[in-house]
Amino acid sequence: MAACEVRVPVDLVFKALADPSRRELLDSLNARNGQTLRELCAGLDMARQSVSKHLAVLETAELVTTVRRGREKLHYLNAAPVNAIADRWISRYDRQRAQALADLKTALEQTPMSRPEFVYTTYINTTPERLWQALTDPAFTRRYWGVEFETDWTAGSPMVWHAEGARIADPEQVVIASQPYTRLSYAWHTFTDDWAKASGIAEADRATFAAEPRSTVTFELEPAGDAVKLTVIHDGFAPDSAVLSAINTGWPQIIASLKSLVETGDPLHLVNPS
Repeated sequence: MAACEVRVPVDLVFKALADPSRRELLDSLNARNGQTLRELCAGLDMARQSVSKHLAVLETAELVTTVRRGREKLHYLNAAPVNAIADRWISRYDRQRAQALADLKTALEQTPMSRPEFVYTTYINTTPERLWQALTDPAFTRRYWGVEFETDWTAGSPMVWHAEGARIADPEQVVIASQPYTRLSYAWHTFTDDWAKASGIAEADRATFAAEPRSTVTFELEPAGDAVKLTVIHDGFAPDSAVLSAINTGWPQIIASLKSLVETGDPLHLVNPS
């Protein structure tokens, strides 16, 4: 499977988007992401059973992804299938359809999330072992991300980031969870002066980023036939977070580059998240 190939059949995506009730559900999540079934039902003039059925269609089309938080199941917009369609076929559709896809892609990637976290799911044609290596081995991370990690990848261990020629070290940069081939979580990097200079970030922006609480990124790996379902969860943000706004557009590019490298041997050359 090529990196740009759409895993979900295109007809499933368009079928899901064709129903006005399902578009209404997507609009609700676009306005307030990370809702439970109860919250979605309360905000829409639909029966619980109808909402559940429509969500099942949206999940099958991978336009919605879910994350468990204790007993709650939270629903999130997922841009991956729309990104794939837009990247491969958008130029083949007439202007009106192309614009509709482009508008949805923009909304999915750039709308600030009311629940301050980023959630993104994609499928990569590989094994959990190889994907884990791609997430942790500097030989891989430097190619699709331009970042290298100096750590032993055990929970509680310190992490040193090497990015854009800058060495980023801080006692709070640690591995939070490490379950090989299943789940990896670590604290996000510190917004140092060296990082800002190497990345071309203005001092005002660096100071804004640095004033926010440190966030956490988590990768969840789940076998899915011949592929691996990868869910990226980046959370721990304050409301109206500037960092969230930055990574919300950056992560889809990094994930696409990771997918391309693992599946084809060649990464994409894209912009890094903050």
